Amino acid sequence: MTVALYQGSFDPITEGHLDIIARGSLIFEKLIVGVFATPSKSLLFSTQERVELVQDSVTHLSNVDVVSYSGLTVTFAQEIGAPVMVRGLRMVSDFDYEFEMAMMNKKLAPKLDQIFLMTRLEHQFISSGLIKEVAQLGGDVSSFVPKPVTIALKNKFQASASK
Repeated sequence: MTVALYQGSFDPITEGHLDIIARGSLIFEKLIVGVFATPSKSLLFSTQERVELVQDSVTHLSNVDVVSYSGLTVTFAQEIGAPVMVRGLRMVSDFDYEFEMAMMNKKLAPKLDQIFLMTRLEHQFISSGLIKEVAQLGGDVSSFVPKPVTIALKNKFQASASK
């Protein structure tokens, strides 16, 4: 069975992420979505909340599992037996970052390959950071994120506004 890893912070998961997950699940027999527990950026949602939001968003994909991890991604890929990592590209600037990361990953884990999927046109401008900003300012993000995320964002920002 070919296992692949698609990792990210998913703070929050977007329709762009889901597009990559759905397409990756068609290519590989098993796709593990790794929710990175300790990214170097500030997070709106806890690790558990992010895992649950991703799980709630991929229930229709029977060959997708969602787990959290910490530490080096290449180490996690080796631990779960994934010889391939799936990455999504939205624009040229993503490629520059992903190329550097791919070369470092290849040095750290020479047998680990990476496959890059171009995000569909309608999702190219979507980023988790932009989604959070629009939601915080009261904008409608329902067409950019799955329904559980829309609800979670409203709840998160309403709670912080009432403090």
